[in-house]
Amino acid sequence: MTETVTKSPAEKLPEFIERFKDDVVAIADYRGDLCIDVRKDRLPEMIRFLKETLQFNMLMDLFGMDYAKYGNGLSGVAVIYNLYSMPTRRRVRLRVFLGEERPEIRSICDLFAAANWFEREAFDLFGVTFTSHPNLTRILCHHDFEGHALLKEYPADHYQRLKSAIPSTEI
Repeated sequence: MTETVTKSPAEKLPEFIERFKDDVVAIADYRGDLCIDVRKDRLPEMIRFLKETLQFNMLMDLFGMDYAKYGNGLSGVAVIYNLYSMPTRRRVRLRVFLGEERPEIRSICDLFAAANWFEREAFDLFGVTFTSHPNLTRILCHHDFEGHALLKEYPADHYQRLKSAIPSTEI
């Protein structure tokens, strides 16, 4: 019978943990996938390191999440990045808490082209501003929509009528 060796979460990506130890807030293992909470300051550098050095060459998903009423000491809006390494068949999830007032983080469109629409979705539904994004405009809600529909503070029964089917050309 073969014995299974179980690694602690920190042992799964030791190069990453060592290089960014001051920016890692928490590490967890969820069903075999590594989940790392990080500070936002060096996020693009972290993503580049994962892509170029550790071969996490696919951005599977990027999305926003509002933890305002979540409990467990978590609060504010977070952006979650799910990366996959095709050569090593591993996944890693980075979660960045941005706070509640004016959530903002640098775009990673220059690293993954797929981030373009994912970031626009997080902007549209959660109000996350991605600095240096090439076209940060609404993608799901209509152009007259006010607010961000998936924030906990947004009323679930609120209805907004479309004022004009033709978008304004004003910038």
